[in-house]
Order: sequence, then C-alpha cells, then structure tokens
Amino acid sequence: MKRVVSIQDISCLGKCSLTVALPIISAMGVETCVVPTAVLSTHTGGFSGFTFHDLTQEVAPIADHWAKEGISFDAIYTGYLGSFEQIHLVSQFFDRFGGQDTLIYVDPAMADNGVLYTGFTPEFAKEMGKLCGKADVIVPNLTEASFMLGVDYVGEDYDEAYIRDLLKQLTGLGCKTAVLTGVSFAPGQIGAMAYDAATDTYASYFNEKLPVSFHGTGDVFASACVGALMNGKDLAGALKIAVDYTLECIRETQNDPDARWYGVNFESAIPMLVHSLGR
Repeated sequence: MKRVVSIQDISCLGKCSLTVALPIISAMGVETCVVPTAVLSTHTGGFSGFTFHDLTQEVAPIADHWAKEGISFDAIYTGYLGSFEQIHLVSQFFDRFGGQDTLIYVDPAMADNGVLYTGFTPEFAKEMGKLCGKADVIVPNLTEASFMLGVDYVGEDYDEAYIRDLLKQLTGLGCKTAVLTGVSFAPGQIGAMAYDAATDTYASYFNEKLPVSFHGTGDVFASACVGALMNGKDLAGALKIAVDYTLECIRETQNDPDARWYGVNFESAIPMLVHSLGR
C-alpha cells in the first residue's frame, strides 16, 4: 500500500484541508498520515468565534520521531501553510523525507479571485514560490500563480496561449510539473491544464462548469489528484479523475442552501471516485 503524508491545518468541523484530504485519499486505497499545522474548531469560511491552536512547534518533533523510526513516504502533500516558519519547516521536511521515489506535491493555498487570503502578503507568496520550486507537482489557481510569479492577475481575460506561457513560468520556479486549476477556454467548461517541463508537454481536462461556487473545492481537487497519482495514473488521468470528482461533489451539493460556505458533500460522491479508479 502506498503511503502519503499531508501537512496542513485541520478543522474539527467543516470541509477543507486535512478534514477533506484524509478521507478522500484513504478512500482511494492509500494510507494517509498527517502533520497538522494547526487545529481549529471550525473552518474560517463561514463561522465566527472559532478557536485556533497553532501547532507549528509540533512539526519538527513529529519529523524527528519519524526519522528515528525509519518512516518513509511515497508522497508528501502540502496544503494551506499559515506562516513563513511553517514554510521553512516544510522545506526541511522535504529535504529529510523526499527523494527519487517520493512525490512532492504542493498546493500553495493562499489566494483566490485576485486577492490573498487574510494575513498573507506578496512577500509570503514569493516564499511559497520558493517552496514550490522544490516540488514535483504544484497545483495553484490563477491567483496564486500570479502572486508567486509577481505578474498581474488577469481574471477571466486570458486565452490558452497565456495559460501555456504561465505554466512554463511556474516550472521556472524549479518544480517539474505545474498544474493550473479552475481554467476555462470555453463557456460552460472548466478544468485544469498542466505542463511537464521534463518532456515539454501539456495535458488538460475539462468538464461542465456549474453556475455555483463552494468553499473547499480546491482541497477536494488536490486530494483526489494526488490520490490518483498514487494509484498509478499518469498526469492526464489524474486530472480527469480530480476534475470529474470535484464536479460530482458540486452536483451533490448545489441544492444545499448552507453548502456555499460550509463545503461540498464530498462524502456522498466517494463511490464515484472509487469507481473511477477501476475498483
């Protein structure tokens, strides 16, 4: 059995980060270990008065113990990181547990719709870009890519040639493969496009764009994609699985009036995800 470790925060209630990554990747038949960088009573997307406990100080001791026990991983998957210190610790984690046989997969979750999340700065985005430079696969959205590269955010005013160029610029950070999520080249369609710098090739996949938007779909996509890669799918196959599953989660949720801020009903779509792996 493959083993993934995911490094990001966990919400005790709400559908994002580790609360999404752990069940999705596990359902895909992959052992999923976790390094929680913080624990929150709920996610921050629609709740007020939530509790927050920083676990930055636990990252290095967890890594030390695992190194002492000789633990290894087939993939290291990082999501939301809340500080420069956490980026530095994750970079050290890559150095200790990465290697030729370990996929380093970074979702630089820090921005959307043209703006950085609360508390982040352009300097933080640049530091995240350095972390992405150590990855095999990165999966930013267009906003995150723009901030890491220091270019203007173009919104929906782009074409395929622009995305292809932006993907090449992203691999210029040092990563082997860059994926841009939430990309659309035609009305009613949305998906992802990737560029593999080693082979100088592109891959993409698109499906129906529904007229709704939900919290946490980026985490759903990233988790399904890394799970598919761990199941032996090539990049194009992983993109298809991740896009289709994310769409199915949205379909399962679109009639739920509370879902816009709470998150998608990814649980009810898991049978479809498992089926997509040929099981």
